[in-house]
Amino acid sequence: MHRFLFALFVALLSAVAVQAQDWAKARLEKSPRHGEWVKVKQGQRDVQSFLVYPEVKEKATAVVVIHEIFGLTDWVRSLADELAEAGYIAIAPNLVPGLKEGENFENLRKAISEVPPEQITADLNAVARYVAELPSCNGKVVVCGFCWGGGQAFRFATNNKDIKAAYVFYGSPPTKGRDIDESALERITCPVYGFYGERDNRINATIPQTKELMKKAGKTYEPVIYDGAGHGFMRAGEAPDANEANKKARDDAWKRWKELLKKV
Repeated sequence: MHRFLFALFVALLSAVAVQAQDWAKARLEKSPRHGEWVKVKQGQRDVQSFLVYPEVKEKATAVVVIHEIFGLTDWVRSLADELAEAGYIAIAPNLVPGLKEGENFENLRKAISEVPPEQITADLNAVARYVAELPSCNGKVVVCGFCWGGGQAFRFATNNKDIKAAYVFYGSPPTKGRDIDESALERITCPVYGFYGERDNRINATIPQTKELMKKAGKTYEPVIYDGAGHGFMRAGEAPDANEANKKARDDAWKRWKELLKKV
């Protein structure tokens, strides 16, 4: 019981820390790039999304950014801005309508679990079409995601044949029950690149079988595990109190990611 209470306490503290993110908000407020809120039409619904444009001369590739379980936080918007800084159009949709800022961890989990998978796919398809048709976009769209969003990025690659690449940050492969969904992997038409922290066995335990099944299906799957890093290192590695392992993992992952994006 004591261990359970301690784990719950740590989870709640983590959720509060993620929601605060004053450092991410401060970085975003200083950005010289143009960011705006847009409503993407999806049937009878609007998908509220944060869109950031790069300062470039030519049309740019677009990146759909899928948020963590904590929702569309300041950090997610800040990361979208960093992608724009690197020369890409970035759009981050809010896939959990009605989620309140500062919500506790259990409510976050509940809200995420109640969003139908079909709605997530429809929302992402609408966002991908929207950004591809922007006058400043070159028509190429890729997807990335973090934690829960990493799993959704992998899953989106199985449901959309037009995206050019998927970048999965510490997210699970698509599953059917408790097993990896082999038939879903067979539908993938783009390369999938994985970014994982060494201290994240819950996710990393899925990597060997995912590699095997992706190879069997003739798909590209290139995972990299960063030494000493934990789950969520892209966010944690940027925080003022980042440990060295998470900070290095974040820096190395960004370097690799930018190199991969240039190949799209």
